[in-house]
Amino acid sequence: MSRRGNTSHVTDSTEKTDADSRGIDMTEVRSDRGQPRPSGLETIRMPSAAERTRTLVQSTCSGVLLSPGVHGALPDHLVADERTVGPDGDVYLVFPADSPVVRAATHAQDDELPAVLEITDVAPVSVPHRIRGRAWISGWLTRAPDLAEPGRMTLRLEVGETSVDDLWGAESVEPEDFARAVADPLAPYEAELLQHLHAAHEDQVQLLTALLGHRSSLPGRAVPVALDRCGLRVRFVGERDAATFDARFDFPEPVRDVVGLRRAMHRLFEAAAQ
Repeated sequence: MSRRGNTSHVTDSTEKTDADSRGIDMTEVRSDRGQPRPSGLETIRMPSAAERTRTLVQSTCSGVLLSPGVHGALPDHLVADERTVGPDGDVYLVFPADSPVVRAATHAQDDELPAVLEITDVAPVSVPHRIRGRAWISGWLTRAPDLAEPGRMTLRLEVGETSVDDLWGAESVEPEDFARAVADPLAPYEAELLQHLHAAHEDQVQLLTALLGHRSSLPGRAVPVALDRCGLRVRFVGERDAATFDARFDFPEPVRDVVGLRRAMHRLFEAAAQ
């Protein structure tokens, strides 16, 4: 399966210094899907492709299981009720026992059904180009009857190939790296946190424009679009789509939990207000 390439992001620090003097490239380019991609790779810290993929799989993002053995099924029938990752890196998917996917896995030749889990990540706030990324996990599907609950069936997806195409770029992930990776600790709270920042701290988020150096004078509405343990990504939305761009604000150090995030955000806002 071919993957569309993206250009990486740019990072601003919490220090209020001119971006040009720090060698930060704020020149904007676009992905094939129209997502704003500030060019350059100036950040020291970024989540690995394996961590980003693992985060998406363990998140509540929409996920559809595609297989040549399933024909004519409605899209809703291809969405698992639950999905988790086992200690060996296999992905476990829970479906109703009468699901077309379960029937296909039951009658698969050699008890293995090739399948691809496609996950779509959509920003939880209203912003242009809301699709933040996609991940694909392909492998072989088998039943796991020992884990079944009444009326439901657990299927095991043995991971063969994995890739991600998101705000950081497009990369492939080895199954071993996916198995060892740990999901971002802020992922369970990200949607709520971004919505809170957008609704209750809109003025403070807008102040981050002051950290953009030569672009600080450009008009644009600041919308928090992504958050992880390493930093905050803000989309600056202009009146015209071409004037929209992203900026990444790294935290001084990765945070471990919401308490650490609160301290990091206070430092970020204080730097912007100086």
